[in-house]
Amino acid sequence: MPGENIVGLDLGSSSVRALLFDRNFTQYEGLGFQKKYEIITSPDGAVELDPNVVFDAACECLDSLHQQMIQRGLRAAGIGISTFWHSFLGISEDDKPTTAIIHLFDTRSAKQVDELTHTFDPSWVHAITGCVLHTSYWPAKLLWLRQNKPDLFETTSRWVSPGEYLLLKVAGQGAESTSMVSATGFWDQRKNDYCEELLMACAVRTDQLAPVESLDTPCRTLEPPFAARWPLFSGIPWYPAYGDGACNSIGSGCATPEQFALMVGTSGAMRVVIKQNTVTIPSGIWCYRVNRERFILGGAVSNGGEVYRWATRILRLPDNAEEKIAERQPGVHGLTMLPYLAGERSPYWRPELRAMITGMSLSTTAVDILQACLESVSLRFKQIYTLLTRPFAAPASLVASGGALLKSRTWLQMMTDALARPITECLEPEASSRGAAMIAAEQMGVLASLEEVSVRLGTTLRPKPERTEAYERLLERDGRLFDTFYGATSPLAPARSISGAGRTD
Repeated sequence: MPGENIVGLDLGSSSVRALLFDRNFTQYEGLGFQKKYEIITSPDGAVELDPNVVFDAACECLDSLHQQMIQRGLRAAGIGISTFWHSFLGISEDDKPTTAIIHLFDTRSAKQVDELTHTFDPSWVHAITGCVLHTSYWPAKLLWLRQNKPDLFETTSRWVSPGEYLLLKVAGQGAESTSMVSATGFWDQRKNDYCEELLMACAVRTDQLAPVESLDTPCRTLEPPFAARWPLFSGIPWYPAYGDGACNSIGSGCATPEQFALMVGTSGAMRVVIKQNTVTIPSGIWCYRVNRERFILGGAVSNGGEVYRWATRILRLPDNAEEKIAERQPGVHGLTMLPYLAGERSPYWRPELRAMITGMSLSTTAVDILQACLESVSLRFKQIYTLLTRPFAAPASLVASGGALLKSRTWLQMMTDALARPITECLEPEASSRGAAMIAAEQMGVLASLEEVSVRLGTTLRPKPERTEAYERLLERDGRLFDTFYGATSPLAPARSISGAGRTD
């Protein structure tokens, strides 16, 4: 039925996409629009977006999709939104931005991470919030704003996600999801409420955040200008934005512990979705929510496809570089690389880490360095996989998505060999938008369960045993180099239970 179509709106770090999905969550061919924009960076570690640029891009995408739907006589039953986890902006009492959108990669709050680490037991924070004390999350960033921009901090009435700001503008009311608040670093996963101790440390009040009692409630009425602008989208539910990683996993068909999602774009992540009431969070792994019923656990690396791009940008590689690498055994170049060009998140959560290559000689070639780069990123995912398979059984399948990984069959085979598990390609072109549409459809009752939706899959690659053994040796060698230069503390310890005391003295 045409009325069972769902709009998927993806507010990303570099662009917005608006697409339409049918009742089987297949994207309508020829429909949709994408608008790109640029992140704003500065030498002090700032990584920001202009909230009105993102908002205008979303409106332009919805304008285009709305017109296309009119031309084809299509309607929609609801709108699902995906947006980037962890990022936020401040707004004033009259709902005007007081800050830019502060992106998760903004590192100006490194000093505040240290302050919070001396105030709280980091293992306690991780165990109850599923987040770590890190520059990626809200607590350190808000503490930085309080200390460095006190006038701005004091004039801010509320702190909102990019998705909540969008709904505030088009519907006249902010609406937020459990998925988004669960990844702020303030959310107590045990109580499904904000952590009072962390809020107090950052001088943030609960009335400055999304109200707990209204989480996940859709907006059904648009402001008059937008109702006139988009009559097809007026009177249908607009669901509060879900986290992009959750949407990507669901859209890739990874809605149960039997399927792990593996995504490598500019950065990368491995995730597992579970539907249960409580969870014990492994050390080194984050834990957020897909929705009220489902947790999502995983590891995120800051150095994914960007390492590949770095290597191809600075090295004089032959046209057949990947073909040469595909014929080689792992580690034959004799190099050891730690790929931390942009610090690292999982499993070490250390933004100060930097990359290094050892073992170079006069015979080292550009192809050797490229191979070491790709192997090193694959080994980071092996570490995350090890952590995820401590509390969960090995998955029946690993489903791969992300342009960086799927464009390179050689790298995909490396990843397969390193993880010692078959990996299957996901053929869904826009998994995040699709996942947002699916989660919204389940919430509105159009879809009985996320688990029942099929996904288009491609080729399954299988590990080569002799190469799997070589990757085990490479990981040991990597570990020795890491311990020598960065310290021998390891987060690969057994998981802590969600319990324990709070402050340290």
